[in-house]
Amino acid sequence: MSDQALRLGTRRSKLAMAQSGQVAEAVRRLTGRPVELVEITTYGDVSREQLAQIGGTGVFVTALREALLRGEVDFAVHSLKDLPTTHPDDLALAAVPVREDARDVLVARDGLTFEQLPEGARVGTGSPRRMSQLNAYARSHGLTIETVPIRGNVDTRIGYVRKGELDAVVLAAAGLNRIGRSDEVTDFLSVDTVLPAPGQGALAIECRAGHTARDAELIAALAGLDDPHTRAAVTAERSLLAALEAGCSAPVGAFADLLADGQIVKELRLRGVVGTIDGSTLVQLSTTGPVPETYDQAMALGRELAAEMLAKGAAGLMGERAH
Repeated sequence: MSDQALRLGTRRSKLAMAQSGQVAEAVRRLTGRPVELVEITTYGDVSREQLAQIGGTGVFVTALREALLRGEVDFAVHSLKDLPTTHPDDLALAAVPVREDARDVLVARDGLTFEQLPEGARVGTGSPRRMSQLNAYARSHGLTIETVPIRGNVDTRIGYVRKGELDAVVLAAAGLNRIGRSDEVTDFLSVDTVLPAPGQGALAIECRAGHTARDAELIAALAGLDDPHTRAAVTAERSLLAALEAGCSAPVGAFADLLADGQIVKELRLRGVVGTIDGSTLVQLSTTGPVPETYDQAMALGRELAAEMLAKGAAGLMGERAH
């Protein structure tokens, strides 16, 4: 490879810049080439509408992908949970690095944990998936909470709590870890309580699909950042999401984890949940199988669990099906 700088396309948010900076550093170490960040504004960054209204998944991704295809950048970093489940043929998912903490976390006033929240507490989140499971969790503890839809970056969201407008907000642990703010977390929500979004905590490194020798070389180099276990897990989770025909604005949680016997990983367990926003009805199922060794095996695991969930009435819980 030449020592010409590689251009890494990134969104401008503090979180995107932090995670892109970490990937850039890893790519520098791997290839010995300089990497420069190219900031790209996406529709999701400038629109103030609720995510569900502006089309859910693709809003943070489209501008980065267009810059890739136009050759303005060589590769791009996305939060995997922002990627639409259908993948364009002209782009390659070159690497899925080791996953960060996939859990959701609570940032509450006065250091409160979820179970310490007062009756009627106002809890901010823009995610129907979180609303559904938080309401169900509260209900199971004899507590009523009010979930309040919010948007904005981490500062904006935590600001609602600091200003006393909300009792708590729910965010992804991974994002706070990446920007060095995990000390503000007042409670980590176990995946047994709240299943994360499919792909939460994982990054996707995308580039053009090898039409030139240079592209092929870059794909081969970036493969050094890929973690096969993370890739198998997120592939199964996203397959479940796709088979439920649900976008990122649907109240679907999914999490695949590896079950080990001592040091030896034996099986992959995939859990899925879909529910009404008020948390009164949830369909929650899990399946366990051998660790998938191919993309097709991981996809099959997700499709099988989705079929079981649909048989249990999951479709009726997702509101309007977007086609």
